[in-house]
Amino acid sequence: MWQKFFSKETQRKRALSRAAPGIMQDYFAVPFVDNRSDWRDAEIVALDLETTGLDPKKDSILSFGLVELKHNSIRLKSAWYEIVQVKGQIPESSAVINNITDDDAAAGKPLETLLPQLLQRLAGRVILVHYRNIEQNFIDAACRRLYGQPFIIPIIDTLPIALRLLELRNHTIQPGNLRLFNLRPHFGLPHYKAHNALYDALATAELFLAMAAEAAPSGDYRIGDFINA
Repeated sequence: MWQKFFSKETQRKRALSRAAPGIMQDYFAVPFVDNRSDWRDAEIVALDLETTGLDPKKDSILSFGLVELKHNSIRLKSAWYEIVQVKGQIPESSAVINNITDDDAAAGKPLETLLPQLLQRLAGRVILVHYRNIEQNFIDAACRRLYGQPFIIPIIDTLPIALRLLELRNHTIQPGNLRLFNLRPHFGLPHYKAHNALYDALATAELFLAMAAEAAPSGDYRIGDFINA
């Protein structure tokens, strides 16, 4: 609970001092971005998880997708998508939404194999998500379970940024308006199929760039102005 009173960089240093040699020590050894730096120069990773539910204590990560951003552009060659191995039956409600079946999940790669690769790609970077609680809480639960360490990272959440921009436009916000794919038309973006982790990561990246162009038309904006917005 105390962590919320310290900067992410302070949290990283404290975690590094306590981490045993291995995956988490390597992750925490890379300094976080300077909040005063130009957001266009920051290494940002748009990340999305699909899960069996909303509770990281009992639900599982089904898949994840990511794509990198830098210099106001999306690096499509960096796109990465994986299905995570889940034992047992996938809840029907989840399979309908995510289109990941029991057979798909059974053939996926173990989280123990994928999580180190994910952490390596995220080290020293900022993650970009839509509704931070899913990615933050599920990866944190996985890190604590597998390594006994918390997941700490600077986060840009497109949801509160969108809320702020729509309020500045004097838009009336209705329930559901702030869903990722309902927001895209408000910023001149095309429709994508929802609930594929890679598509959602790409959709989030595009939404962020469109909103950044509106929030900082001159381009002069610090990365810290977007983090924890």
